[in-house]
Amino acid sequence: MTPTRPAFLDGLIASLPIILGYFPIAFSFGVAATRAGFSEIDAFSLSLVIYAGASQFLALALLSSGAPVLVAAFTLIAMNLRHVLYGPALMREAGSEAGRRQAWAWAWGLTDEVFGQALGSLARGQRFSEPYMFGLGLGAYASWVSGTVVGAYAGGGALVGWPAVNAGLGFMLPALFLALLLSILSRPQLPVIGVAGLVTVVGTLALNATSGILLGMLAGALTGLVRR
Repeated sequence: MTPTRPAFLDGLIASLPIILGYFPIAFSFGVAATRAGFSEIDAFSLSLVIYAGASQFLALALLSSGAPVLVAAFTLIAMNLRHVLYGPALMREAGSEAGRRQAWAWAWGLTDEVFGQALGSLARGQRFSEPYMFGLGLGAYASWVSGTVVGAYAGGGALVGWPAVNAGLGFMLPALFLALLLSILSRPQLPVIGVAGLVTVVGTLALNATSGILLGMLAGALTGLVRR
């Protein structure tokens, strides 16, 4: 009989595409943080505690411009409210028999890309496993934090001579999430994605990016419920 690979290891292996996408973005964040006047420890702490991808760049802009900490905090909370829906959505797809005793721990790692990868695994017939979620989330988290540290110690001038690379790094997170989304795309999901995308664009143009994301998230969730 062929030995079964541990679910935790499967999760780590599944996190490799996310790791490859996260590390250069986190490196860019570390460089941006030191360029904005933050110390290496500050940059490390932001990634360790906030761990919110694009929101961390927004936090840099707010804090370096002198915005009050409470204003920055509430802005980031509003921008990341969509993560509250990831756990329930994932457990619904996993089924009522899926274990969730340690959800308080692995749910910390449910970023956009980790959620997309986990959802894709379920769509391809893989059984839900908490060790798998730990491996998937840990690989992504370690990549983000370590990338930040390397970028912070490289210094604020690390990307000055590479303007094209610097510009391209800003697109890597949405590109990675789009790739994960397309991997599980099916015909019944098209209306939901279409409504969410349209409302996001309209909300962003009419209000701001944070409001657009929140409105698009709600519109997509409601469309999904109606179609069920």
